[in-house]
Amino acid sequence: MHQWNGQQRALAIKMFYKNSDSFKAAQREFRRFYNLGRHGAVPSKHAITNWINNFEETGSALKKKPTGRPRSARTPQNIDVVHEVVLRSPRRSIRKEAAAVEISRESVRRILHLDLKFHPYKLQVVQQLKENDYQLRLEFCQQMITNINNDDEFLSKLWMSDEAHFHLTGYVNKQNYRYWTDTNPNEVHERPLHASKVTVWCAVSLHGIIGPYFFENEQGITVTVNADRYVEMLQSFVTPELRNFPHVQETWFQQDGSTSHTARQSMEAVRELFGNRVISRFGSVPWPPRSPDLSVCDFFLWGYLKNKVYTTRLRTLDELKQRIQDEIHSIPAEMLQRSMRNLNSRFQECIRTGGRHLKDVIFKKL
Repeated sequence: MHQWNGQQRALAIKMFYKNSDSFKAAQREFRRFYNLGRHGAVPSKHAITNWINNFEETGSALKKKPTGRPRSARTPQNIDVVHEVVLRSPRRSIRKEAAAVEISRESVRRILHLDLKFHPYKLQVVQQLKENDYQLRLEFCQQMITNINNDDEFLSKLWMSDEAHFHLTGYVNKQNYRYWTDTNPNEVHERPLHASKVTVWCAVSLHGIIGPYFFENEQGITVTVNADRYVEMLQSFVTPELRNFPHVQETWFQQDGSTSHTARQSMEAVRELFGNRVISRFGSVPWPPRSPDLSVCDFFLWGYLKNKVYTTRLRTLDELKQRIQDEIHSIPAEMLQRSMRNLNSRFQECIRTGGRHLKDVIFKKL
């Protein structure tokens, strides 16, 4: 069967109309125009009829392209069904939502995005608070704001410390924590802390980081942090490191309330170093329990390091330790300074919420 191009089809239609709707006349003029012999191929009557019908219907002699199957999945009924099941179970994945309504995953995704204008908001994992924690957090933040107001250099004198656990298999991926709705629910997901192996200690300030310090024995095997090991670290590692930074005689030191930090010998060693400028359980300024959102190590340092450290797979603990050291030393000074200065906003937000979770900080409304 001969394939006719668009120009040839247009000529046949033109000759048809020009010669009083005569197919034979159109074929004759077609042969004359292209200088075809007596037996040269010309469009058949059937072909010219189809071209004319296409032209009168679509304005083109070319065959009308198929438009594909109609959008049967995104019907008003299916949109209502998806809306209902998502409101009932907003944490459920698209795969499960699609199975529940018996519609393809891509159709459910399109309905959520294009028709319902929903967005998969990420749930924030935060430390679970107990009822009596609110007042302690409130009092702590009020005291810290007072210190900041009374001393413009207070934040530059503050060191915040903590341990974290790293392991070779990485960390929990929170990308699948989603809540489907048309507006941000500002919802947090509370869970208790989980421990792991490989223990790293650091202290952070506006001027830099002391650490990392790895709690391990002489064979390089990770050991549990107890009071004796903590005191040994303070005396052999922290004391000489502090001499490299300003405000040594006026340094404020923060630590959380873990047993190894607050044991009698630990507190004696801390007070020997920092006097009455200790933020801790049993310190001159009590540290509120379950408050990682008020510690720069927790809300910045550990998350930042784990994102960097686990970008590639690590095979040995030595590789892991080296990666931690390299990433700590490469943290930009400006980033540390922003993180420390962010404490002021967090203290104020904690006061505003009465000691509860800092949602306006977590969801970046400040």
